[in-house]
Amino acid sequence: MYDNIILQQQGNGIWKQKIIMVILTFMKEVMGMPQNDETMVEKRVRDITGVTCLYVPVSNVYESVKWYEKNLGCQPTNIHPVEPGMGMAIMRFFEADGSTADPATGTVPALFLHESGEKGGRLGFSWTLDGGKPHAVGCFVTPHIQELFERFKENGVNILGERVTCGPNVTFADPDGNVWEIWQP
Repeated sequence: MYDNIILQQQGNGIWKQKIIMVILTFMKEVMGMPQNDETMVEKRVRDITGVTCLYVPVSNVYESVKWYEKNLGCQPTNIHPVEPGMGMAIMRFFEADGSTADPATGTVPALFLHESGEKGGRLGFSWTLDGGKPHAVGCFVTPHIQELFERFKENGVNILGERVTCGPNVTFADPDGNVWEIWQP
């Protein structure tokens, strides 16, 4: 559609052609104008803008707070006092600037640790493509996987596997058997 304008203007000099190219680029990239009728796509409204939290079933919230803090470096919020017998806790991860992430705008979702009996289930599943081994339901990104791996070994974390796909991955389980993964791009 807009590309035809260039063909019509070619006889009027190179400088006009360059100006038209700049205008067309602006219309295509900045204003979202389609290149031609065939590439016209219906504009969609974004329904999902992020993930604010993950609900994690645990048998002892107080002990789990200490475990997640020690091994993944997240911090409990002040919403629920950290004490034996607590029923839930919200754990936040740190942003690059050292502040704790806001669940609504942070780059890493908060973990909501909830007391749950054995019937409540645990996070993870057997992946048939991997011989039925336990598989993570979530993967955390880290810039320093080797340090976390060493911390996990020091702290006796249940390491379920290591592999390299698009970068090194370590699959592990919390004390309740919730399966997670860390990955370094």
